[in-house]
Amino acid sequence: MNLFVRLFICIFFAGFVLYKYIDNLNELTELKLSIPAIAKEVKEINEKNLELQYEIEQFESPIHLMELARKPEFGHLKHPSLNDVIVLPEAVIPTNLESN
Repeated sequence: MNLFVRLFICIFFAGFVLYKYIDNLNELTELKLSIPAIAKEVKEINEKNLELQYEIEQFESPIHLMELARKPEFGHLKHPSLNDVIVLPEAVIPTNLESN
């Protein structure tokens, strides 16, 4: 009787370990299958970012800004005088760091 209980416990434990192993493999396979879809989505996002960056650069270009300044809806804007402009010096970053 004791042998049957031990055998049943061993079979039950082996079955449980096998079930968990197969469950982990299924989860891993599911993640592997989702990689191409996520890679495609990342590629689309990067392409959209490049497109938007190009549009921002075109909008902020000096030529476009000067064209906007000539439009009647922006006629009330004027260039600031030199007394109103504050120039801040650039931060100096030390380049010679001592290495030990």
